[in-house]
Amino acid sequence: MEFDKELDARGLSCPLPILKTKKALNDLASGQVLKVVSTDPGSVKDMQAFANQTGNALLSSAEENKDYVFFMKKK
Repeated sequence: MEFDKELDARGLSCPLPILKTKKALNDLASGQVLKVVSTDPGSVKDMQAFANQTGNALLSSAEENKDYVFFMKKK
């Protein structure tokens, strides 16, 4: 999937992946896509909840080699 910015949140525990995702999204224009890579298993539920609360679209959520990879589109 194409993306405009990547955030490496590996090694960070809740709530840091979400806080850094929020900050990274602030730097993007509407419609741009952020790729987030995290090692925190809790980030799977957190990203979905964050998307629901903020209106940003969670385009995909996958596990790759013990990393959790998310693509989020800014509203």
